[in-house]
Amino acid sequence: MAISRMTKVMIAAHRSQAADLLEALQAAGIVEVLDAERAMVSKDWPDLQIEGRRPRDLEEMRTRLERALAFLKPYVDEKRSIFEPRRPVDRAEYGRVVSGAEALELLAQVEQTQSEMDRLCNQCENLRGTLEMLKPWRNLETPVEELRGLDRAVCVAGLVPHQHYEDVTERLAELGAVVQQVGGSGMVFACLIGCMKEQAGEVQKVLRSADFEAVHFEGMTGTVAELIEKYRGQLEEARAAWKQAEQRARDLACRVSVLEILFDHYSNLVRREQARMTSPATESVILLEGWVRQRDYQRLEGLVAQFDAASVVPMMPAEGEEVPVEIDNPPSVRPFETITRLYGMPHPTDVDPTAFLAPFFALFFGICLTDAAYGLVMIGFLWWLMRKIKGDVKFFRMLMVCSVTTVVAGALTGGWCGDAIQVFFPALGPAREALMVFDPLEKPMYFFVISLVLGYLQIIFGVGLAFWHKWRDGRRQEALWDHGTWFIWLNSLTLFGLAKAGYMPAVLAPIFGVIAVAPAVGIVLFSEREGGWGVRIGMGAYNLFSTVFYVGDVLSYIRLMALGMVTAGFGMAINEIVGQVMALGVLGWILGAVIFVGGHVFNIANSSLSAFVHTMRLQFVEFFTKFLAGGGKQFDPLRKEYQHIAVDDTAGPVGPATSET
Repeated sequence: MAISRMTKVMIAAHRSQAADLLEALQAAGIVEVLDAERAMVSKDWPDLQIEGRRPRDLEEMRTRLERALAFLKPYVDEKRSIFEPRRPVDRAEYGRVVSGAEALELLAQVEQTQSEMDRLCNQCENLRGTLEMLKPWRNLETPVEELRGLDRAVCVAGLVPHQHYEDVTERLAELGAVVQQVGGSGMVFACLIGCMKEQAGEVQKVLRSADFEAVHFEGMTGTVAELIEKYRGQLEEARAAWKQAEQRARDLACRVSVLEILFDHYSNLVRREQARMTSPATESVILLEGWVRQRDYQRLEGLVAQFDAASVVPMMPAEGEEVPVEIDNPPSVRPFETITRLYGMPHPTDVDPTAFLAPFFALFFGICLTDAAYGLVMIGFLWWLMRKIKGDVKFFRMLMVCSVTTVVAGALTGGWCGDAIQVFFPALGPAREALMVFDPLEKPMYFFVISLVLGYLQIIFGVGLAFWHKWRDGRRQEALWDHGTWFIWLNSLTLFGLAKAGYMPAVLAPIFGVIAVAPAVGIVLFSEREGGWGVRIGMGAYNLFSTVFYVGDVLSYIRLMALGMVTAGFGMAINEIVGQVMALGVLGWILGAVIFVGGHVFNIANSSLSAFVHTMRLQFVEFFTKFLAGGGKQFDPLRKEYQHIAVDDTAGPVGPATSET
């Protein structure tokens, strides 16, 4: 239930063992290795060497594998389940693939097939383009080679737009040229224009003015009909060859898991080599500066001790150096880390908010839904989902807790699929009323007051939490004047208002009023502690005025009531529609059942999304701002990550440790 304590470490290893050591560190996943730009040793010893180059051979291999996997993806018959997006791979298979030649041979075959298919695809496109070009000339009986190489005349073939044909014919006739229409396609005529060489220049000017598109038959011999037949035959051959290559691709796709294993292996290898190449070093020693969680330091010592030419020592962080942040919570709270990580990591001097937001988040989510039947449906669905999913289910565990609070909130407010019990199952009415504390539709002010009270409690809890954390951390002046005074001021002001309004004995009002004076004076005089007294008092008065912002924060919690009422209202509207449809008879009962199920499922999905978003907003905007600075850098250890496969790495390194794979 706290931010993990971090230890700065320096690992020195001889170059001959650096690769194996990094492999072991990556398998353990406990050390964040700093590159030379962030490492303090580089600043203290600027003469240290930095290899600096990228592992281009490894990156090139990873890129080749990535292209091959993208090429094979459409031909893979086995579709991945959303519940198991990564293929399970045992350690023996992993080691066999990364250390053998099978994957590289398969990669070469895939690349050859892809290259052949690309070539055939381009060939087909070219042949289709040529056939499309020849189509308007199918009636030309003269061999195309005879159109070239005339002694004293010029023969031009091309397409003349319909709207310019008559005009072009007349103007060319005046120049002594002859136009022969051969065929047409769409909005153009295929024409042969013949003229003496002396008139060729003038003829070209006329043709250009008419948007004439010249057609050339370079490299072609024979009639157009013969050419069309020839290219159609070539196109069929190319298509047949492409289909054969496609079948080879399908056959290769059956072994795609081999390439997936190798891709993930090389991805991890690239990250490891990047860490080695960007670390400062001497001629014979590589210095790995980084961070480890304090509780993992002993494990790191044991890991490094396995290498006789390596050592690890703790070191003091430099002044102002940014310490990475990782949060550590017990299993009961850990699912709610999802919310904390969505907001961003706390600052190293902050308190981990996860344990404190968890009860509020679960409670507020349930209040936003306030429907017991919806909560039961969500519990059943999430239980089924968590059994199916292979991987991290923390988010779904959090929603399971929220679903339980939804059942409780719904039972206490009488929400069971809206008013379904009153409309369709009146016999269950006594059981509903026995569990119900109040009906929000009949007593909306109860819901209103509960929302405000819960909002006030969370906000004042945040102020108190800030005071407790800073006081315990030794920042007592900051704790007292920035948070302690506000805690007393806000509570005194609230109790004063309640006494004045008659919710408490009126005799207490003057007492609370007097108590409120001291923190108010403290806020005015000491909430701003820099500059002259004029500035300090002026800023202090402004800070005291910001009490109205706290009022606005409390009013934000009215959204709890609003969302709960909307969920109930939408459910009631669905039930009303179902009731009217069921009055139509047997068919109406069937249709009504479909509408009932579909409508309430939609309401569950829509209302759950709204409950999650707005409850999260209350944590981020109203609660966290009272005690959390934020802006911490996530602890990012060097570890093995897998995109396509799931392999157990807990037993130690898998596969070769160097790039000689």
